[in-house]
Amino acid sequence: QVKPQFESRANTNCIVFTAIEYKTQVVAGTMYFIKVQVSDAEYVHLKVFQSLPHENLGPSLVNFQTGKTRDDPLTYF
Repeated sequence: QVKPQFESRANTNCIVFTAIEYKTQVVAGTMYFIKVQVSDAEYVHLKVFQSLPHENLGPSLVNFQTGKTRDDPLTYF
């Protein structure tokens, strides 16, 4: 659901966009840290916020890190 937000902010088009791993952090909603494969050898880390259900809002891309590899650890940022 956040692929268009990432593509717009990173000024790129991703043919591949596959979540590989994720971690969560509970706040006033849930913060997701997601490792996403965007090409054969390139990965990005996304920070996505999902608000509480009663707010009826979709997930929003908070931040991202590019230039990652499959072996880079997924950390909170």
